[in-house]
Amino acid sequence: MTRNVGGIDKGLRIVAGLVLLTLGWFGPLGWWGLIGLVPLVTGLIGTCPVYSLLGVNTCPLDRRSA
Repeated sequence: MTRNVGGIDKGLRIVAGLVLLTLGWFGPLGWWGLIGLVPLVTGLIGTCPVYSLLGVNTCPLDRRSA
């Protein structure tokens, strides 16, 4: 898989995932907090399947020169 999540995007995904998981565990979200796994995992591995489908790439090191 090609990395398509870079820098700031990766950091925001990890933080958002952790916040959602925390709200699910300790707060009002309950089981819905497990949705936080999606941004957390995509931020940690650096690849987003939706970005691949849409042709989006925020990782400056893996941009293909056209």
